[in-house]
Amino acid sequence: MLKQRIITAVILVAVLSGVVLVLPPPAALITLTLIISLGIWEWSQFLTAKSLLWRLLYVVVVLTLIVGLWFYSFQPGALQLVLQISLAWWLVAFVWVTRFPTAIPVGVTVISGILVLGPAWLALSRLLVAENGVGWIVFILLLVWATDIGAFAVGKLFGRIKLIPRVSPGKTWEGAIGGVAVAAIVAFAGAMFFQQDMLSFVSLCLAASAISIVGDLIVSIFKRHAGLKDSGEIFPGHGGMLDRIDSICSAAPVFVLGLSWQGLI
Repeated sequence: MLKQRIITAVILVAVLSGVVLVLPPPAALITLTLIISLGIWEWSQFLTAKSLLWRLLYVVVVLTLIVGLWFYSFQPGALQLVLQISLAWWLVAFVWVTRFPTAIPVGVTVISGILVLGPAWLALSRLLVAENGVGWIVFILLLVWATDIGAFAVGKLFGRIKLIPRVSPGKTWEGAIGGVAVAAIVAFAGAMFFQQDMLSFVSLCLAASAISIVGDLIVSIFKRHAGLKDSGEIFPGHGGMLDRIDSICSAAPVFVLGLSWQGLI
């Protein structure tokens, strides 16, 4: 299982890195939008209305909203405002995860999908057109998947204390700490590569790493509520697109917000 997880992560990092490194920004942006669109489509199955028409309508509405965010984000202070709202959402999501199971009205599911996927698309798309943005995208992918693989490996070897068993029985505190520790190694390397202040940059990376775990857990809540094991079947044995990008959806907005606070984008 660990071997499969590593292989899947390496392939995804390679493919997504290739997209942002090789394709011109407009083509890379279209590809990123297609990926997020798949995530929105998979999220739509968490809604009470299961008809194809309603699911397609949800995808169209969410895509329209996030494209609107793109244009709005170029207004002075707008990008930071959207990402600050995203940060607040993920902090609320963390509290929500600790209190699960709770009732989830359909309206909450609708809005949550926008809050999970919209700011993530905006953060990554703005990096695509930023100076040195491609390097930042590759780095955040490496940081998130280092967290995921580290958490899985350490959890398998040393995991004893369950993290939040009502949401994800397989996750442990030892695994979560191990994942952040592995991410710290990537963070130190990133600080040297990008020639950033070690303390502030590593602190930002650790925050993004920790909140990436919340992204995984919040999607697990909606899957459990909908009675689903995986969000889809795009990756045989590994679930759907949403299962692969859930951690990125929480980490990317926080990371980009931190970069903007530090004047790096």
